[in-house]
Amino acid sequence: MSDSRVSAPDRIRRSILFCPGSRPERFAKALASGADSVCLDLEDGVAPDARDAAREAVIAFLSNDGVRGDSDPERMVRINAVRNEDGRRDLEALRALGPTRVPLAVMVPKVDGPDDLEDVARVLGDMPALLPLIETARGLQRVQEIADSGRARGGLIFGGMDLAAEIGCRFEWEPLLYARSRIVHAAALAGLGTIDAAWAPLDDAAGLRAETVRAARLGFTGKLAIHPAQVPIIHDGLAPDVDELEAARRIVEAANRASGGVLVVDGRMVDRPVVLGARRVLARAGDAGASRAT
Repeated sequence: MSDSRVSAPDRIRRSILFCPGSRPERFAKALASGADSVCLDLEDGVAPDARDAAREAVIAFLSNDGVRGDSDPERMVRINAVRNEDGRRDLEALRALGPTRVPLAVMVPKVDGPDDLEDVARVLGDMPALLPLIETARGLQRVQEIADSGRARGGLIFGGMDLAAEIGCRFEWEPLLYARSRIVHAAALAGLGTIDAAWAPLDDAAGLRAETVRAARLGFTGKLAIHPAQVPIIHDGLAPDVDELEAARRIVEAANRASGGVLVVDGRMVDRPVVLGARRVLARAGDAGASRAT
């Protein structure tokens, strides 16, 4: 396939763990959780009257956290909606950090269209990867425009709880299947990763794993987490089975040895879309081979 939009996601984000920006004593525990990304939250995880203090705590942490890119897991910040005053303050505070300490990724909530991401990029530039939360009816309607804008290179995130509240459906799998499918479709056309909504019950590990498996089968590449204990369950649910993983490795190894064109692996014709699918399987397993260029 020659369409240049079809590519691997910019990095593996099987899990994004939220940590309230108002609880700096939890930052270290979140970073030690094993999550691929830790999102310091300035939005829904923080009471409105605590957002100024949370912003100060997050900026102080990032100022002392070393030069961007040197740390693992990925540092991310969820700002407030760019259309309100808190969101504008968040952006100005991040810009004041300077380009070497702005977090590697910024989660943008309540994105209704590409203009919301352009507003963020005008302030922060192209350095952080932007991850729009698709959690409004208008955002879902325009999700292909958002995906194709070139500004959502961090991937699309499904904000199921907010969307369910807006459209009046239950926050359950079946009522939100259309929304999930539409987001996965848009992301696939743009070559982006997709992060599924958080699982709210903290005492239902089996339910979390079952929903994660469903999301992976639908095409999601990761899932939001709201507690460190959810991270290993999410990684397990996203992981391919042994046969699927070994087949993907053989395909990617053959592609890495070849100079392009159509291959035959295990008696099956393999072209670029199949190689891309194999790389996505490896990404679900956290395999470093997924990041090699095709």
